[in-house]
Amino acid sequence: MQTPDPTPSPAPAAVRPDAESVEQRRAQAHVPEREHVEAQAREQDLDRSDLAYRRWLSEAVGKVHADANRSADTHLLSVPLPADWGVDLYLKDESTHPTGSLKHRLARSLFLYALCNGWIRPGRPVIEASSGSTAVSEAYFARLIGVPFVAVMARGTVRSKIELIEFHGGRCHLVDDPCEVYGTAARLARETGGHYMDQFTYAERATDWRGNNNIAESIFRQMAVERFPVPMWIVATAGTGGTSATLARYVRYAQATTGICVADPENSAFFPGWRDHDPAVTTGAGSRIEGIGRQRVEPSFVPGVIDRMMRVPDAASIACVRVLERLLGRRAGASTGTGLWAAFRIISEMRERGEQGSVVGLLCDPGERYLEKYYSDGWLAEQGIRIGPYVERVERFLTTGELARADSPSGQTSRG
Repeated sequence: MQTPDPTPSPAPAAVRPDAESVEQRRAQAHVPEREHVEAQAREQDLDRSDLAYRRWLSEAVGKVHADANRSADTHLLSVPLPADWGVDLYLKDESTHPTGSLKHRLARSLFLYALCNGWIRPGRPVIEASSGSTAVSEAYFARLIGVPFVAVMARGTVRSKIELIEFHGGRCHLVDDPCEVYGTAARLARETGGHYMDQFTYAERATDWRGNNNIAESIFRQMAVERFPVPMWIVATAGTGGTSATLARYVRYAQATTGICVADPENSAFFPGWRDHDPAVTTGAGSRIEGIGRQRVEPSFVPGVIDRMMRVPDAASIACVRVLERLLGRRAGASTGTGLWAAFRIISEMRERGEQGSVVGLLCDPGERYLEKYYSDGWLAEQGIRIGPYVERVERFLTTGELARADSPSGQTSRG
């Protein structure tokens, strides 16, 4: 018989749950919480609506629309030419807009575009790089909707435009080099929290080119009862390129065969850029014809829709507006003369080919803004601009229908 061991048996070891099992249970306990967090991440909701801003925006857009509704359409003036030529010339008189230039249409479109994109905010400035006329019109619309406006312009801009900008409540920031206007305007917008309107980028896309009483639709409607209702050519000039793009797109949309010609002044990059298919072209000096011609090919210039371009000497531009004053009894800015010289050349070629039809150009702004420049013989002498020979050529054209030129117009085709 075995004697019992007096040493007590050790108690059985306590069963410890496996550590991994504990972690699993803990993880399982957090599954609902994790799923809830993930569900929240999938269903994020961020509300940035601002009813006060939307009310302000609605009122601002309404004011711009009301301005358009109050403005009667601009006149289509007939330029007297001999009836037996069988060619009629018209000028769309954009100087009758409330701010006195073609740029009133552009400024209205730019403001609507910027407002509807949420770029213009209450109390924050609108800033623009401009050669003057666009800034006058934008100052008008800025005051209309109650926001500050700053125009960045070259110091050589005529004083009358500066005074008009200030009259409409704007402020002018002048720079010595015309090429500095872009960077300076962008910098001021960053520093002030404002909006850089940038007409040179947005002009061609801000305008509704399909209609909505744009300049092209207006021309075609006003031409409807003329003896040659579909123009053979429409002649424009380029400051941003927006007007020529609108005209050309509408012509195609309306299924018309009208040609679009862009006349360009000296020292502008548009003509060589179009001629050489090179958007990187720049020039070393600025245009002397205010409102048109740039030292670079602007982003808003659409070369593929343009049928013809002409480089026009500054002396020819100024000579044309001097003669136009006698024909119409009113003064126009020199950019009107740039387009008019091109129109005269086209009509001369039509006469040579025995073609009949109509040509439409633009009267861009009033000459009273430029009395110290284009209507000043002293300024012309300072600039070395001799308009006499070109005045003689224009006067001869108005009598004979022939505009003498150094190079031959060979290669031009009719637009029947």
